[in-house]
Amino acid sequence: MASSRAVRSNLVSAASGRRVLSGALAGSLLALLTACSSDPVDDLAFKDIPAEKSYNEGLAYIKAGDLREATKKFEEVDQQHPYSEWARKSMIMTAYTNFTRGRYDDAIISARRYVTLYPGSEDAAYAQYMIGQSYFQQIPDVDRDQDMTRKALQAMTELVQRYPDSSYALEAQRVIDVCRDQLAGKEMEIGRYYLARYNYIAAVNRFRNVVTEYQTTRHTEEALERLTEAYFALGIVNEAQTAAAILGHNYPESQWYKDAYSLLQTKGLEPREDTGSWISRTFKAALG
Repeated sequence: MASSRAVRSNLVSAASGRRVLSGALAGSLLALLTACSSDPVDDLAFKDIPAEKSYNEGLAYIKAGDLREATKKFEEVDQQHPYSEWARKSMIMTAYTNFTRGRYDDAIISARRYVTLYPGSEDAAYAQYMIGQSYFQQIPDVDRDQDMTRKALQAMTELVQRYPDSSYALEAQRVIDVCRDQLAGKEMEIGRYYLARYNYIAAVNRFRNVVTEYQTTRHTEEALERLTEAYFALGIVNEAQTAAAILGHNYPESQWYKDAYSLLQTKGLEPREDTGSWISRTFKAALG
């Protein structure tokens, strides 16, 4: 089975986070990279360097592949010419260069500041996307703490909610789906740990989280089968039968359903839905 990191890579191939800036800023970046001079930086004091000159030098450094110096130039504009149009552009470029360099914490700081100061600008959605991608690039394997996953999910959800018509909204949704799958996988890992140690109540709580919070992920089939196991071991037969019945109704060809059915058969039982069960109510609610 592919690792969770490989799964994430496949699912978000269209959302790598290396996109060029959007809107008018993208146009200006392309035009200025073509037109601006690559002459050595002036030896003038920072305060005497026009904002536009420093900004264009930053673009020239990007074109030359020197992202470190480009970042310095954009930060210089932001510091020496605050609240100017060039400072606004430099702020988003600082987020971009830091992200591309793998300096995700710095990218988040710049992008978050941009969204705070200019929430209605045409590049605000891109800045929010950079925040989400910066967290997403730091997501660990499923056996580690998932704080970065939760932060990526929150940032991308905010993007979709605040900028639903943005060109980044679709990519953000893909990342959201991957994050939800990752968090469900973590719940499954912990649930299986408890199940193997006969701590059935703790296991049920974890599998229940998957069914209620992450029902659209690929982990739901297994979660229902594990609920059948845990409830069966606890002697709560109606819930075990309900979990198996819901599993069979939604995934009739699943190996997980075959396993749940076989388990019930050891006691002469059949899958049977109890409509008063939380499992039944959860799936009915999901269907509207």
